Amino acid sequence: MADKYVNWVSSGTGKKIAKKLGLPQPVKLKRYSPEKVNVGLNVLVGGFKNTPVLETLYKTVLDLPVNTFVLEDNQVFRKGLGGNTPTNDEKMKFHGLVFDASGIQNTQDLQSVRDFFNPFFRRINECGRIIVLARDPDTCEDIESAMSNRSLVGFIKSLGKEARRGIAVQIVYVTPDGAENLQSTIEFLLSYKSAYVSGQVIKVHKAEVVKVDRKKPLTNKLALVTGASRGIGKSISEVLARDGAKVVLLDIEPQRSALEKLAKELDGLYITLDITAENAPQVLSEFAEEHGGWDVIVHNAGITKDKMFVNMTPEIWNQVINVNLASQQKINDVLLKEKKINSNGRIICVSSIAGIAGNAGQTNYATSKTGVIGMVDYTAKHLLSDGITINAVAPGFIETDMTAKIPLGIREAGRRLNAMSQGGLPIDVAETIAWYANPSSSGLNGNIVRVCGLMMLGA
Repeated sequence: MADKYVNWVSSGTGKKIAKKLGLPQPVKLKRYSPEKVNVGLNVLVGGFKNTPVLETLYKTVLDLPVNTFVLEDNQVFRKGLGGNTPTNDEKMKFHGLVFDASGIQNTQDLQSVRDFFNPFFRRINECGRIIVLARDPDTCEDIESAMSNRSLVGFIKSLGKEARRGIAVQIVYVTPDGAENLQSTIEFLLSYKSAYVSGQVIKVHKAEVVKVDRKKPLTNKLALVTGASRGIGKSISEVLARDGAKVVLLDIEPQRSALEKLAKELDGLYITLDITAENAPQVLSEFAEEHGGWDVIVHNAGITKDKMFVNMTPEIWNQVINVNLASQQKINDVLLKEKKINSNGRIICVSSIAGIAGNAGQTNYATSKTGVIGMVDYTAKHLLSDGITINAVAPGFIETDMTAKIPLGIREAGRRLNAMSQGGLPIDVAETIAWYANPSSSGLNGNIVRVCGLMMLGA
């Protein structure tokens, strides 16, 4: 599905009419393409204090195909292996502004955040990136440090709603010993792969540092994608295959022909299976035994059976709970217990913005998707070992065949009620899942990242 309004307002005539009538003027988002890789974009890095996080941040950004600049004593320098070179170009535009606030200890220190971003806010390119790194409040030793670092969530969410123009704004909480695990997250957030991810709180912890081939990070990895025959599941499968994985596509028997076709295109495998069947976990366990174990599990399969609560039958309630929630938990339990997920493996679940904000007519669906968040949170804290992680995405309004059936007025409202003023695409969810799946994302565990363009409500 395409957002025809965004295409229209991006044209010369449409842009003029929209401006004259005061209509929303969303920027057409830039998205990653292997055929057209953007290099040489300007990224400005700064920090409140010289912390271990800042030192790692410099190295991480320098290792990317961007032009790295640093702000020191209100002077911009081009950073290179040979040292820093001052620049006085006051018209220079930046793709990214990245600030390390992990040294902030009290409310007075918060001014450093304002002082870094304010002079350069109007110099960010369309579809640019703003990233704030801070200390995880849960690791702070005193209340002032904890509340000051926590307050930055309000800062980035407000800034994201002011920036517009396709600019994405995030906060990354990093534990004091987790700086070396930032690489995959900074790379993802600065890239166009994160086009529809904004206003998000991401936590990075200390874990094994895993080096990968940037172009094919999932080489020799076996990845399962449920609900893979179409829509978001199909896009997830394509992106994981692009990144080098051997993808196993799973869907119900009526989707066999679509699975066969996609498996052939991706040089993958497929399984026809009802994930709510009693033997489904064991089938997947035995498959893993035959193929060397799972490296990536993506729980994407899901259904909706919408009814106002007073009209919701037990059958409709249970169908949604069983497919969207109970089946995931049962599969995880068996695969973890029988050790069929390899060391440094990834479990990735698909929740929904409805599971965070709720939605009229979707009590069953919202309940199931909130349950997914609870499952991720508990599993991350209690059930994992061997470097295995579990995380989730929570899509907002994504352009699919399902959303195409929504009445026009409601559909348009859903598209516009976010900071990007448009719906996302299946590829946006897929790229976020691929970031989680990356072996170098070992420091990500228990995160729930919304792919919603920074919704104005419930985000």
